[in-house]
Amino acid sequence: MIKKFITFLFFLNCLLFSQYERPGSTSAQFLKIDISPAAAAMAGSYFSIAQGASALYYNPAAIASMDQKIDIAFYKTNWFANMDHDYSALAYNKGRYGAFGILLTRLITDEMKVRTPMQPDGTGETFYAGSYRVGFAYARRMTDRVNFGGTINYIFISLFRDFKQEAATVELSADYDVGFRGMRFSMKIGNFGSSVKFVNEIYEMPTNFSFGISGLILDYEKSSLLGSLSINKPNDGPPIGMTGFEYGLNKMLFLRAGYNFGHSTATWSSGAGMKFKLSNQLVSTDISFNDYSSLGMVTRFGINFHL
Repeated sequence: MIKKFITFLFFLNCLLFSQYERPGSTSAQFLKIDISPAAAAMAGSYFSIAQGASALYYNPAAIASMDQKIDIAFYKTNWFANMDHDYSALAYNKGRYGAFGILLTRLITDEMKVRTPMQPDGTGETFYAGSYRVGFAYARRMTDRVNFGGTINYIFISLFRDFKQEAATVELSADYDVGFRGMRFSMKIGNFGSSVKFVNEIYEMPTNFSFGISGLILDYEKSSLLGSLSINKPNDGPPIGMTGFEYGLNKMLFLRAGYNFGHSTATWSSGAGMKFKLSNQLVSTDISFNDYSSLGMVTRFGINFHL
């Protein structure tokens, strides 16, 4: 089984790297923004690590292997130009019936003035621009080590007054647990779907193909070191490589770091997380810092409830 899985991934990667690069040809760029502080701290190299509600973004197949029955996530990103990016999700594992999930992602601008050539200082009107994604996911364990899953998404983009568009996308992913030192393989086809039209220009969704592998480099009784390597090929740019590491102490404190290869602006990243019990319920909180060269620093905060 693993040989067939790896052969398929190798063939897929060969196909991906042969695709053209078309910068500026896609819309809904907010779909590319990392949602999880834990993932962002590892430079986004999280496709084969993601579990629970965060996996609905990175690898929906993984929710079929959740240890807990319900996982709820709330994440917030302080994006550039005072824009707010947030993510809320719920994953529910129904056992032999499969796992289900629902998610909401939003990117909202700060309040902006309406300006015209005749009134460059403003007309007195203001507006907000926003992009939204609502997704419904389903995943199932095909064997004790292989999961398959997918998400159906509704995309709504509102720029100004009549400049509004809707789209639908589909995501498919597969997850393979090797059964040795926590090693996992994953692959995902993301944001495959309809296009949108603004004025006379048609823009596709930012479809991407992702592959990830992760495993324990060190595994002791009270500490561990997890390593991850991922490749992401968007349909509008070159392949991006990501690598990340997570050091865990007593499965309660986590220190993370990562680096991007081939990205035009993103470089290093870091972060930390804690897992603890609150009113007898397991809770985890995370924070991350990402350097985008001349664009500056991006911070993320998040909390998960593992029920």
